[in-house]
Amino acid sequence: MNRFDDIPETALAWYRAGKRAALATVVETWGSAPRRVGSQLAISGRGEIAGSVSGGCVEGAVVAEALDAIEEGKPVLLEYGVSDGDAFAVGLACGGTIRVLVEPIGSVLPEPLLADLVLAREARVPVAYVTGMAATRRLVREGYAERFRMDRSGFDEDGETFVAIHNPPLRLIIVGAVHIAQALVPMARIAGYDPLLIDPRESFASDARFPGETILHDWPDEAVQAYGLDGRTALVLLTHDPKLDDPALAEALRSDVFYIGALGSARTHAKRVERLESAGFSPDEIARIHGPIGLDIGAAGPAEIALAVLAEITRVLRLGA
Repeated sequence: MNRFDDIPETALAWYRAGKRAALATVVETWGSAPRRVGSQLAISGRGEIAGSVSGGCVEGAVVAEALDAIEEGKPVLLEYGVSDGDAFAVGLACGGTIRVLVEPIGSVLPEPLLADLVLAREARVPVAYVTGMAATRRLVREGYAERFRMDRSGFDEDGETFVAIHNPPLRLIIVGAVHIAQALVPMARIAGYDPLLIDPRESFASDARFPGETILHDWPDEAVQAYGLDGRTALVLLTHDPKLDDPALAEALRSDVFYIGALGSARTHAKRVERLESAGFSPDEIARIHGPIGLDIGAAGPAEIALAVLAEITRVLRLGA
């Protein structure tokens, strides 16, 4: 399943098809708002919609305001209170308040700028869209390291300039189609990762054991090279077999993947470290490996080990440690 949203892409397609369009973005929330800051809704000039800013509570009102904004060619900042009753209807315990920035494409959000944003997303390049009611709209690739790491859109300190973070989708590469992988793959999907399973042993990495999943039967180093490694990718090594794990591990250490984890006991990891040192990797490079893998939660059995692994990946992604 591809969990990558396509809201900017849809808005651009509508605009280029002559339908006119606007992007509505949640820029601020209070209380138990149904959608997080940065969530988007695309609206065409014909009233078509894609995405969500409130889980259904206020979309109708936002669409009506967006159609007016498209006609007038001006941005508009909207504020809505979500009642407790409406919040309960979309699965929340209590209501909250949201502010939504509506930007017509062309007159407010330049079409070339939106096209550049779409291209960056397609190329898996992290980019921030800097905007606001009176801001000069632009794309920025540097200067927001904490926001990129945390996937956190929001206002700058001036309270007027809004920074919308567009990160590539998270990916999880798993080397080794073992029992832990059978539990880890569905857990990763729930957490928002797009998993890839690599194992040349077709009896392990079979459709019967991993129905509907993306499986590569190549050697791990060749597979990760072909698939690509970047800062939004986590790599998990589960085979216990150095001839499978080590080549992929070497590729990962030469990349900027945000997480590397390898299954095995402390003794197994010590031997792994020795092999990597002999291969010329520095202590700092080797220290990037989380081994033994996963948070120490006393996990017993494949499912709990998978839970510990995913928890550690999340900690590294969100806290950087």
